[in-house]
Amino acid sequence: METDRLDAVLSALADPIRRRIVERLGKGEATVTDLSAPFDVSGPAISRHLGVLERAGLISRERHGTWRTCRLRPEAVAELGTWLGGLRPDWDRRFDSLEAVLAARASVTPATHHHDTASQHRDTASHHHDDQEQP
Repeated sequence: METDRLDAVLSALADPIRRRIVERLGKGEATVTDLSAPFDVSGPAISRHLGVLERAGLISRERHGTWRTCRLRPEAVAELGTWLGGLRPDWDRRFDSLEAVLAARASVTPATHHHDTASQHRDTASHHHDDQEQP
C-alpha cells in the first residue's frame, strides 16, 4: 500500500464515527439514511464522514433514483490488512521476548515471594500471639 493511500486510510479510520460506518458496511451495503441513524449528528456531518471514507478509497457511493447507497470496498480493507500483517512478525518476536523475560522472572519470583510471605505470616502470628498473652 503506497504511503499517501495508507495515510488517508489510517486518517479516515482515526474517527470513531467513520470506524462504525465501516463496521456497518462490512455487513453489506446501506443507504446514507441507514448509516446516519445510529449517530446524533447532522446529515451534512455524515456526508462529510462518507466523503472522507470515499476519498480514502474505503467505500464507494452510488445513486439509485432518490436513494444513495454506500458499500465497503473490500480490496481497500484487504490492502490495509496486508500492511498490518507485515508488522506482525516483528511484534510476534517482541512478545516472544517479553514472554521469555516474564517466564524467567516467574521462575525466580515464587520462591522469593513465598519466603517473604511466610516471614510475614510468622511476624503477624507472633504479634497476634503476643497480644493475646498480655493481661
